[in-house]
Amino acid sequence: MKLRTFGRLGWPVSEIGYGLWGMGGWSGSDDDLSVAALERSIELGCTFFDTALVYGDGKSEQLLGRVLKNHRGKALRIATKVPPMNMRWPAVPEYALTDVFPADHIRRSTETSLRNLGLDSVDLQQLHVWTDAWAHDERWVRAADDLKSEGLIRGFGISVNRWQPANVLKALATGVVDSVQVVYNIFDQNPEDELFPACRERNIAVIARVPFDEGGLTGTLTRGQTWPEGDWRNLYFTPDKLADTLDRAAELVKDVPAGHTLPEAALKFILSNPDVSTVIPGMRRVGHVDQNLAVSDQPRFSPIEMGRFRRHRWERTYVVV
Repeated sequence: MKLRTFGRLGWPVSEIGYGLWGMGGWSGSDDDLSVAALERSIELGCTFFDTALVYGDGKSEQLLGRVLKNHRGKALRIATKVPPMNMRWPAVPEYALTDVFPADHIRRSTETSLRNLGLDSVDLQQLHVWTDAWAHDERWVRAADDLKSEGLIRGFGISVNRWQPANVLKALATGVVDSVQVVYNIFDQNPEDELFPACRERNIAVIARVPFDEGGLTGTLTRGQTWPEGDWRNLYFTPDKLADTLDRAAELVKDVPAGHTLPEAALKFILSNPDVSTVIPGMRRVGHVDQNLAVSDQPRFSPIEMGRFRRHRWERTYVVV
């Protein structure tokens, strides 16, 4: 597993991390299999784990906490997120900061996450939604600084709204934000325009999430596919969106080099960009861990190959959190 430096915080982290959303309650998740997958990832050199208090109402944090008990003393970096108090995704400028991230809510959520994880301090605390309408409000800044000064967190980040990578640039200019988590994959290349240069200039870490477009870049989806009631993917892949995704994936496969699977190509595209500090695929099975983490050992795509993938950039016109 290759390591990268996590921005100005200076942590060496595995370039392929672990996203825990799926094990918090997606249909088909199994706690024992999730724990086995987490254990396997640590065995293979994964050192960065991203969860959130809202994932299964703390369930994914608790599963990770079970695993962390077996690895005290290892240099594992744990990131979690404060959910919006109004539980609305995405954040919009009309929402008042006091309704979404008041200081007492940020602290209370952090303390709950620490209990779930079985930790005294978490490496990275992130706000789970954002709008730059709040950027110059000193209250969230003070809340982050207080948590740092008291040793409850070591770093502070923001997870930006899906398909709105520039809606955090004002917050970055405050100097408070250590990391940004953003959707970045072969389809969603917009972060390269403004966000990545801004992070590069300020040495802010970049966490690339949704590398497989929630399954659209795995090659496993089928036309007419649905999921059990309550599964978030029913909202993301409505029939028209699913058809659009499959059409675009079919064109993309034509540019995948021989000997590569579509998921391998999706991860290698992200890893071929040095602005990315770590990418966090969701993995709920040991087999997924083995396949995904092995990509770190592969050579990066050439500029010519990257050019072919850049033709598949997709400017989305519908809104999903």
